[in-house]
Amino acid sequence: MKHLVPWLTLKSVPAIGNLLFTRLLCHFGSPERVLSAPTQALAQVEGITPRLAQAIQRHRTPDWIFKQIDQATEKGYAIITCLNEAYPALLKQIPDPPPVLFVYGRLEKPFCPIAVVGSRKATNYGLTTTHRLGAQLAERGATVVSGMARGIDTAAHQGALAGKGRTIAVLGSGLNQIYPAENRKLFHQIAENGCVVSEFFMDAAPEPHHFPMRNRIISGMSLGTVVVEAARNSGSLITARLAAEQNREVFAVPGSIHAATAKGTHDLIKQGAKLVEEADDILDEIAPQLVRPETAICPVGRPALPPLSEPELKVLSAMDVYPVHIDPLARRLDMRIGELAAILSQLELKGAVRQEAGKNFVRCK
Repeated sequence: MKHLVPWLTLKSVPAIGNLLFTRLLCHFGSPERVLSAPTQALAQVEGITPRLAQAIQRHRTPDWIFKQIDQATEKGYAIITCLNEAYPALLKQIPDPPPVLFVYGRLEKPFCPIAVVGSRKATNYGLTTTHRLGAQLAERGATVVSGMARGIDTAAHQGALAGKGRTIAVLGSGLNQIYPAENRKLFHQIAENGCVVSEFFMDAAPEPHHFPMRNRIISGMSLGTVVVEAARNSGSLITARLAAEQNREVFAVPGSIHAATAKGTHDLIKQGAKLVEEADDILDEIAPQLVRPETAICPVGRPALPPLSEPELKVLSAMDVYPVHIDPLARRLDMRIGELAAILSQLELKGAVRQEAGKNFVRCK
């Protein structure tokens, strides 16, 4: 992990945030070149004052950086830079992507990442709805992204795990500071079925200003953000606003007109967020944006059909624009029901087929 020393060294320079780090990286090509650049060259980068340029030039690698790397190795954590292939492609598209991510688990390229967020003081309705939604998304192959906070976030992760799918938690603290403490078991469960990520150094405490920063990562690495319960002053509405600013989809689950935790979600619906009752409401909207399993935002307008695997092509070629029940389709293809159902789910996500009532499937025109 020696190649990470310049990255963490530059990250540790006071007043060098994500935006300035990105500008410096774009200008010089690598953190090593930034740290060895003369003051005059550094000052040519937008936002770098002569005083800050001098601070960069004088900065030396703190001893604790080496300890961070050693500790990450001991605990099995990964430290991923924005130039690493494993770095989320969608996250690179936001204005201030974190240059470095600390990762516990496997940060594989997520298929159809969907953020699910909401109130820490959730109602029973909110918790059960979120758990069901997380499970449905996971069962259909989507990756559930949330913040591992109390309430809705926890229910979203637990629902994804119950659905035997992948889930990603984004922390507002370092990986050594599990917050809230009661989610320690969930922290490890998520890592076994996805990953936990943080942009903060591993011993960083869960400071209040960390959570808005965390929210932009949750929305930034997702194709869409679903808000389940949120009062009008909720931090979840910040995530929804960030999602809209990042040109991502925003969804909201309606609640009781008498519940304070539904006021924020109802405001989102009034402002144009899509109303969500079940996972298909989300996936129907997202499907046209799925180009490849690593996902990428498509330009405005419906794209051509995404690339399909051989099994997917085999199933699609056996279908028509008239509905067919899964049982005769399985017999026609000589496939097991479970195997066929999984392929049909992927085809649904890619916008190639549509499921109708009674387990009937139809090829999209």
